[in-house]
Amino acid sequence: MNTPTTPDDDAALLQAYLEHVRVQRRLSARTQQLYRTHLHGLLQRVQAEGLTLLTVHPAQVRRWAAQLHAQGYEPRGIALVLSCWRGLYTWLSRQGLIERHPVQGIRAPKAARTLPKALPVEGALHLVEAGRPGDDAPDPAAAVIARRDQALVELLYGCGLRLGELLGLDLQPNPHARGWIDLPGAEAHVLGKGGKWRSVPVGPAACAALQAWLAVRPALQPAAGEQAVFIGARGARLTPQVARRSVAAWAQRAGLPQHVHPHMLRHSFASHVLQSSGDLRGVQELLGHASITTTQVYTRLDFQHLARVYEAAHPRARRGRPG
Repeated sequence: MNTPTTPDDDAALLQAYLEHVRVQRRLSARTQQLYRTHLHGLLQRVQAEGLTLLTVHPAQVRRWAAQLHAQGYEPRGIALVLSCWRGLYTWLSRQGLIERHPVQGIRAPKAARTLPKALPVEGALHLVEAGRPGDDAPDPAAAVIARRDQALVELLYGCGLRLGELLGLDLQPNPHARGWIDLPGAEAHVLGKGGKWRSVPVGPAACAALQAWLAVRPALQPAAGEQAVFIGARGARLTPQVARRSVAAWAQRAGLPQHVHPHMLRHSFASHVLQSSGDLRGVQELLGHASITTTQVYTRLDFQHLARVYEAAHPRARRGRPG
């Protein structure tokens, strides 16, 4: 164990681990790229100090984490980097290549607890209903894109999907699918974080928007064999960048005062379902959270909503005010 390695050996170990991540853990392409970036950053630090991956000690990892903090990394960013490093060393340990895990027990500084931004119910309903495309739109191409974007918005808010889950949806199940839509069953089956599958209901409004989009999808001339539910103007699977711009533009046309992004619609979904049902465990399952702790942040949003209702409606909320 802890056999000295050369730079070439380290590069080979890193490549073997990245292949393990790709094949065994089925992480999204974006997450794989994050792993690649942060692990190559680790390798650069290791080599700059004349070390190898197998001779790194916890003290060095702590110093490197402190350097990230000094460089302006937010606590969540440092936690992400450490998570990537930790995964590599857990794998090396399981391969019997190291005796001591140098990242185990090392944590990023605590981040300030910020609440996710969610739209009020009225704002969310206005968003999904405003700007519905008409059949008499002067530009047929724009009308097709509008149908697509309406389905995007309806699914993001109506199902609480992550953007990556939404864009990974295929028209039908297949061996390489990261998710698919079952319109007759009114369900979306998605591969979420950690390679976990879940099924979420698709409401009538979202089903109708999807059917309207799929009816005109051929107008964008999908590439041969393209199974993606959502495609771009060139017929390939829609990219996250285009989807974010589409959601922001839809909200702007609807007259919403704030910038709206796809994850805000997921937060809105969670907050509004919790307000109506009070079922925290159910919201956890719908969102695909591994831990109930992650979902509990929405209880604070729910409390904020109740506090506003109280202040607006209850006579005793005005105590201490003149009049």
